[in-house]
Amino acid sequence: PDSCRGLCECSEPAKTVKCVNKNLTAVPPDLPSYVRTLFITGNRLARLPAGAFPAQRLPDLSALNLSGNHLQEVEAGALSALPALRQLDLSGNSLVSLSPQAFGEGGSPLEELTLRGALRNHSVLPSLAAMLQSGALRNLSRLELADNGLVVLPTGMFTALPALRQLDLSNNSLVGLHNVSFQGLGQLQSLNLSDNSLSVLRNSTLAQFRALPALRRVSLGRNTWVCDCAIEDLVAWLKESDQVEGKEALTCAYPDKMLGKALLKINGSDLNCFVPTDLPSQLQTSYVFLGIVLALIGAIFLLVLYLNRKGIKKWMHNIRDACRDHMEGYHYRYEINADPRLTNLSSNSDV
Repeated sequence: PDSCRGLCECSEPAKTVKCVNKNLTAVPPDLPSYVRTLFITGNRLARLPAGAFPAQRLPDLSALNLSGNHLQEVEAGALSALPALRQLDLSGNSLVSLSPQAFGEGGSPLEELTLRGALRNHSVLPSLAAMLQSGALRNLSRLELADNGLVVLPTGMFTALPALRQLDLSNNSLVGLHNVSFQGLGQLQSLNLSDNSLSVLRNSTLAQFRALPALRRVSLGRNTWVCDCAIEDLVAWLKESDQVEGKEALTCAYPDKMLGKALLKINGSDLNCFVPTDLPSQLQTSYVFLGIVLALIGAIFLLVLYLNRKGIKKWMHNIRDACRDHMEGYHYRYEINADPRLTNLSSNSDV
């Protein structure tokens, strides 16, 4: 084929084609049908359109490396004509648009997907989540999302990956996993969370880890652990679990008094946790106690009124008489002011 004469290096015995640093702007249309491993790297493929790989032309292609191509768009159907594809590497690109239908409507046999450094534009993350949630990659066993600066992950992103065994989320900026569900990942064996910004792992997340039957290796190194009262659940899990790789090296980053202290050596006295752990029930008890006190004060007030009822009745009568006398005085003055004769008489009262 022409592509193997000028643009690419082809080896039929090795079933391999390499189109490396050839300044290509599109996938060569005349690739040999025998190829199983295809490298198209270091080029300028700005977009991967529908039908980028001719239908029925590459029936045995199982490993495709498209890393470092300045790739921005992967359109619907761009990878649908590769029935044997098992490994796809899109690392080192600058993806802006990734169609959830990139593998077509019928799904893909893909087993390994590498997106290291390809998701730095986080606007593409919802599209990737939609692709994973659609079930198009149900055979995926390895997913690499490292080195993307991810801060949070879309809710339920991994729920439709029942065959997933390795998940790499290292070297990002993840601040928490409270919205991430690992349920349904019954085959997950390795989870890499190192080099992130995790400050704590909540008990709900730890419960999910405990429920994963195949999980054998969790990497948590080089995170910014905050050693306050919220870290107690994580410390307890570390002490009882053998899943965490290198857990002896995990240390506190904050506060300053705990800086560098190993998480495994933390105990309750180090944290000074005076706040009740069951705060809602404590608040409920406080409200009940306050109600009882107010009811007691009200009962005492009513009792005082009852015991002094005669004095209170006399006091009320006195107030009534005083008000009546006062009003009669006002009424008398009004009558004098309203009658001119009485006014003149009042002014000449000295006669």
